[in-house]
Amino acid sequence: MAKNTKDTVIVTQTRSPIRRGASQRATLCGLGLNKIGRTRELEDTPAVRGMIEKIKHMVKVEEKA
Repeated sequence: MAKNTKDTVIVTQTRSPIRRGASQRATLCGLGLNKIGRTRELEDTPAVRGMIEKIKHMVKVEEKA
């Protein structure tokens, strides 16, 4: 059986969504982040990359192959 070898990115929330627009807060929730320090490992897709680009000032991104 073949292993799933999809690339992933590790996203960690580093800043608060207070005083940010509703769409940025919704983007954080869409990525599964809602508290500072919370980390998620997500599949590296164009949709996820677009979400990260929208809130890049509030998250830290690490590449994982």
